[in-house]
Amino acid sequence: MKMGRDNQKDMKVRDVSIDYEDYDYRTPMKFGGKVVTAVTLLNVTVRAEGRDGNTATGRGSTTMGNIWSFPSDVLGYGDTLEAMRALAVRIRSIVEGCGEYGHPVELMTGLEEDFLKAAEETGGDLGLPEPIPKLCTLVTASPFDAAVHDAYGKLHGVNVYNAYGEGYMNRDLSGYLTDEFKGECLDRYTLRDPKAAMPLYHLVGALDPLTDADVAERVEDGLPNTLPEWIEQDGLTHLKIKLNGNDLDWDVGRVLAVDRVTAGTQKKRGVGEWFYSADFNEKCPNVQYLLDFLRRIKERDAGCFDRIQYIEQPTSRYLKEHMENRMHEAAKLKPVVIDEALVDFEHLQLSMELGYSGVALKTCKGQSQALLMAAAAIKYGLFLCVQDLTLVGASFLHSAGLCARVPTVAAIEGNGRQYCPEANRAWEAEWPGIFRVDGGTLRTGTLTRTGLGHY
Repeated sequence: MKMGRDNQKDMKVRDVSIDYEDYDYRTPMKFGGKVVTAVTLLNVTVRAEGRDGNTATGRGSTTMGNIWSFPSDVLGYGDTLEAMRALAVRIRSIVEGCGEYGHPVELMTGLEEDFLKAAEETGGDLGLPEPIPKLCTLVTASPFDAAVHDAYGKLHGVNVYNAYGEGYMNRDLSGYLTDEFKGECLDRYTLRDPKAAMPLYHLVGALDPLTDADVAERVEDGLPNTLPEWIEQDGLTHLKIKLNGNDLDWDVGRVLAVDRVTAGTQKKRGVGEWFYSADFNEKCPNVQYLLDFLRRIKERDAGCFDRIQYIEQPTSRYLKEHMENRMHEAAKLKPVVIDEALVDFEHLQLSMELGYSGVALKTCKGQSQALLMAAAAIKYGLFLCVQDLTLVGASFLHSAGLCARVPTVAAIEGNGRQYCPEANRAWEAEWPGIFRVDGGTLRTGTLTRTGLGHY
C-alpha cells in the first residue's frame, strides 16, 4: 500500500473559511438535566488541491452542541458557545496551515493533537475556570473534517465512501487502531452504495407532551404536538426516550406511559412491531439504577421491555474516573452503548473492558473518527448505532449518509425536524426523501453525489 509522498491521489488544503447560522427551537428540548432552546451552526468551506494542481471545494457543517459537549455548572450557555467559536478560529488556521499532502483520514487524525493544544490555549486566553473538554474540541473540529472529506471526493469525482480503500488511503487501519486491522482499509467496513431506505428514530424528550392532556398550549405551525400525532403523520416505528436518570419512579413511569400511548396508536394503524431506545445522558448514579430500571419495566410490561432495542450512556462519560460502573450484568439484558464517553479508540477499548456492548457514532465527533470507530465496532462484534445532535440541514444529511454506508446500523436518529424545522427549510425541496418521513423511513439511497454525497 502506497505511503504518503508518491500517492498521486493525495490532497492538501489551500484555503478554509467559516460562517455561522443561528436558529431558535420550535419547542424546548430537555436532556441531561438541561433545557435547550436555540442552536448555532458552524459551517466550513475548504479549497483543496491535488498533486496535479487540480482543485475542489468541500463543505461541512455541524450544530455546536455546547450544552452536550461542554457541560458546566460554572459556565453559562453563552460562555461555552463563545469558547467553541474562539476555538473554531484557531482550528481554521491549523487546517489551512497544515501544508501536508495526504488522505483525509490521515490528515485530520494527524492534526488532532494540534486541535487539543488549541483548545487548551483558547481556554487560557479566555480565562475559563475549567478546560475545554476533548469532546467539545472534537465537535468544533468536525465540520472541518467533513469539509476535507467532501473536497477529497470531489477532487477525484467520486463519492468519498468509495475513496476509503487501497490506492486512496496511505495507511491500513493498523496505523490508526491495532495490528488486528493490518491489511484492511475502511472500504471493508463501509458500503459502496447507500442503503435505499432506513427507519427513523424519533425523539420523545422529557418535556414533550404525550397526549392532548399534556399540552399546555398548542404550537400552531402545522406540525404535530403530541406523540400520536407524530406517529400517525410519519408512520413511526422507532422511538428514542429521554430519561432523567435520577428519579427511578419517573423514568419507569415515563417509558410505560410512552408504551401505552404508542401501543394504542399503533393498534389503530395496524402495526404490530416497533422499537425504543432509552437514553439517560449519563445521569444514572450507578449501574444498579439501570438494573432496577430494566427489572421494573420487565415486571410491569414484558412487551415494553422486549421493545427496548438498546440503552444509551447510562452513567458518567468519564470512564477512567468511574471504573466502578461496570455494565456486564446490564449488557446481558440489553445492548449498552457508549456515547459521550467515546472520544477515541482508547475509550472504546476501555468501554469493552467495563462491559459496554455497543457504540454510538456521531458525525459531530468527526467523519474520520466515526469511520475508524465503526470499523472497530464491527470487527469486535459490538452493537452499532449512529446518533444525533439535533442535526439540521447539511449536518443531518451528513449523518444520514454515514448511517446509510455503515452496514450494521439499522436506523437513523434525527430530531432536527421536531425541534428546529426552520433550519431544514432550505434543504427540504432538494432532499424531500431525507427531510420528510414516509412510512417511518427516510430514502437514503439518494445520497450518492460526489464528496460526502449531498452538497
